[in-house]
Amino acid sequence: MFYQPENGHTLPHNPFSAIVSPRPIGWISTRGKDGVDNLAPYSFFNAVAYEPPQVMFASTSLKQGRHMGKDSVANIDETGVFCVNIVEYAMRDAMNATSASHPEGGDEFTHAGVERAECETIACSRVAAAPATLECKLLQIVPLAGEHNLIVIGEVTGVHLRDDCLKDGVFDVTCYQPLARLGYQDYTRVDGLFSLKRPE
Repeated sequence: MFYQPENGHTLPHNPFSAIVSPRPIGWISTRGKDGVDNLAPYSFFNAVAYEPPQVMFASTSLKQGRHMGKDSVANIDETGVFCVNIVEYAMRDAMNATSASHPEGGDEFTHAGVERAECETIACSRVAAAPATLECKLLQIVPLAGEHNLIVIGEVTGVHLRDDCLKDGVFDVTCYQPLARLGYQDYTRVDGLFSLKRPE
């Protein structure tokens, strides 16, 4: 099969997000200027640089009446900070609950029953039980082609690692099984590893 996206794919569902998978999930927490916390998952998310450490996520939809498309991006635009919470398999239902649409000013931490803790380097809440969190300051919000498509790029200013995820000095993802997004309504988790040594 071959198709050109501009002409449609003729399949029951768009295969694009299933092709580019699995994708890590950035569970993005922000705080509005009014002090209300927001928590939402984004599966167009990844690390993009080491020095200084930088991450990105993309917002691709619109919330009516909200500048910058979504609450998360609007809050980041106004405050200049955000936090990335890594999603473990055990928190899949809580993460999914925070993907629901709520009126502006809604607090997804409370709605989903997620315990919060205060960040150290930025004025923002984080998911207290997350295996890792990345506190970030905004570097850029980049508009993409297409309506409502924005990339948020942040520099990591603080890193939290849950103690039980550190084994012999290594951050061991198998002990919490990170959740990853596939296509359609499908997810997977990392529960095994193998290593490949880079050629000399």
